[in-house]
Amino acid sequence: MTGTAGQPLGLNTLVRLGRGRPAPDRVPGPPVPEGMTAPLGCDAVAMPDRLAALIVPRLPRVGCVYAEGGRWWWLVPADSDYALPWPAPAQYAPGAPVPRTAHLLRRPAGTIPYTPPIPLYLALCRVTGTTPDWSRPISA
Repeated sequence: MTGTAGQPLGLNTLVRLGRGRPAPDRVPGPPVPEGMTAPLGCDAVAMPDRLAALIVPRLPRVGCVYAEGGRWWWLVPADSDYALPWPAPAQYAPGAPVPRTAHLLRRPAGTIPYTPPIPLYLALCRVTGTTPDWSRPISA
């Protein structure tokens, strides 16, 4: 596949094109607070607030977290789901389509809004009793 001027499209571009558009009740693009930048793009991991409260003490750093309707939305770098199935009941949300009614619950110091995705994934696996995907035995 090629883009304009006959240039081949990279894998990152193809992945982003295939992700679709956010629902109309969602904020288009990352909800990054003023004074912060998202140089790696932005996705979100949504989970019930009861799990989120158990995860916070397990993380070395907490980035921007939004709350709405009993769910927390954690900002992570774009494509943090690449080859990584996030355990239920978490939902991975490409493009960080945080609901318009969400409020900023946590804001980190500095200018980067991300929660590191691997520690977030591992903490989520721990509190849900899920074996991390790379630790599961392979069957033929």
